[in-house]
Amino acid sequence: MRQSSRTSRRLAAAAVSLVVAAGAAACAGPQDNDAKDGGAGQGKPKKGGTLSVLNTEPQSDFDPARLYTSGGGNVPSLVFRTLTTRNRADGAAGTKVVPDLATDTGRPNADATEWTYTLKKGLKFEDGTPITSADIKYGIERSFAAELSGGAPYLRDWLIGGADYEGPYKDPKGLDSIVTPDERTIVFKLNKPEGDFPFVATQTQFAPVPKKKDTGAKYEEHPVSSGPYRVVKNEGDGVHLTLERNPHWSEETDDQRHAYPDRIDVKAGLDAAVINQRLSTSSGADAAAITTDTNLGPAELAQIGGDKELAARVGTGHFGYTNYLAFNPKVKPFDNAKVRQAIAYAINRTSVINAAGGSALAEPATTFLPEQKAFGHTPYDHFPAGKTGNPAKARELLREAGFDKGLTISLTHSTVQNRETSPEVATAVQEALKKAGITVKLVGLEQNAFNEARWSGKDSPGFYLSRWGADWPSGGPFLAPIFDGRQIVEDGSNFNHALLDDPEVNKEIDEINKLTDLDAAAKRWGALDAKIGEKALDVPLFHPVYKRLYGKDVKNVVISDWTGVLDISQVAVK
Repeated sequence: MRQSSRTSRRLAAAAVSLVVAAGAAACAGPQDNDAKDGGAGQGKPKKGGTLSVLNTEPQSDFDPARLYTSGGGNVPSLVFRTLTTRNRADGAAGTKVVPDLATDTGRPNADATEWTYTLKKGLKFEDGTPITSADIKYGIERSFAAELSGGAPYLRDWLIGGADYEGPYKDPKGLDSIVTPDERTIVFKLNKPEGDFPFVATQTQFAPVPKKKDTGAKYEEHPVSSGPYRVVKNEGDGVHLTLERNPHWSEETDDQRHAYPDRIDVKAGLDAAVINQRLSTSSGADAAAITTDTNLGPAELAQIGGDKELAARVGTGHFGYTNYLAFNPKVKPFDNAKVRQAIAYAINRTSVINAAGGSALAEPATTFLPEQKAFGHTPYDHFPAGKTGNPAKARELLREAGFDKGLTISLTHSTVQNRETSPEVATAVQEALKKAGITVKLVGLEQNAFNEARWSGKDSPGFYLSRWGADWPSGGPFLAPIFDGRQIVEDGSNFNHALLDDPEVNKEIDEINKLTDLDAAAKRWGALDAKIGEKALDVPLFHPVYKRLYGKDVKNVVISDWTGVLDISQVAVK
């Protein structure tokens, strides 16, 4: 594994951690949102007013090169347009890739190693200058600069020459694998087939940046807008952002963003309880407020449940995310498949769901892939434990494995109270396994130490709580990092917890990556998930559900299964 890939995976690990820490701020997606016919209020949405955004985490590194987003992000998507973007629609319809700056989602060559895009006519920056293919090429190239690190790693690994490129500040000649034959055409040349390239083209690295306006690390203070809003204030590295209309943005070239509010005021650094209280009360400016990173907890949901008006202002989202038990088969007794199967049979998913916050905030999982068509979800339950576990079957397997008198193992978890990898969930697992004759000793680590342990390629625990969320709604970014043997990293962030290096699995991943028919690819990802599941290399526990409150004057609430959270580009406040 070359050094560039190791670096990329460290960046990916950091991004996953940030997403989780923020309550999956950029990652979650809905089935119901009470948003038909204009949303919370009555009547159709109208232009005007100020939308307030109340968040715990600042919108830091507000530079398209440094942001780790998919689908264009949420707040970033108001300022940065990309070649493609997510379909701004409710539920499953929102998992589709659609054109943004480009006229289509990309035209591949015969083996998907080359992708060509044509820009729409009439595209302009906030100062009225035309957006060209050279601006997109330069925007991508600057994301390779060390001083602008933090974005998604895919282009460094996928583009020919990307592994060694250091950005335009050191190498102004640029990447030969990004070709701009004219002002409206851009061509990408890849190391290997990538049928998911249209998904990657939704990330903010694909936002155009005018070379003459690039101020390096200071660009985030006043980035040049290609979207419906421009930045007029950025205080405290994203703690307070003020956005106003970009007069040169046109809805004629952008059918995805509505840009209803005249002004958007984003304030961060707030306590989660304070945010939910302010949204609940909805007094003054808070009546036209939302949050993009703060969920409701079990206690708050219990209070809201008795108030019909408040309950009608809760958006529900589902995102491609799975919480699971991970095994390191290199550590005894987890090298024995029957031991792993016994644990799978013993799990009481009802108690795990309760520990995760209850059925309103978590749904049981028996597959690694999330239960969405876009991922290729194929139902299976190779080790059926029912709702409360099957300790008898677990004991039978333990006897077959040579543990007639049971066994004692350790389970590593985080001490952070996140209801995913935290003590509550670990305790639920401990109690379930006890009924099967398995004594579980809990090993709690603070968050940084926990992440270092579970992503270690050399010293990961034998048994630990983990979780994974995809960068876009496809089976590829879900299964490949976890089960592709060529992505095992010994001296960096290793996501292949089982250290699986199966030639058949690796080959199938390559074959699916060649497919540009996303529906056909999804079916193959589902079949691969079911095949890997037979090996009992993990125990899927649950998929989180996101519940977020919004102000009483907020209209046109749209929550897709791509993000799982309210889409800020659709909101109206009048």
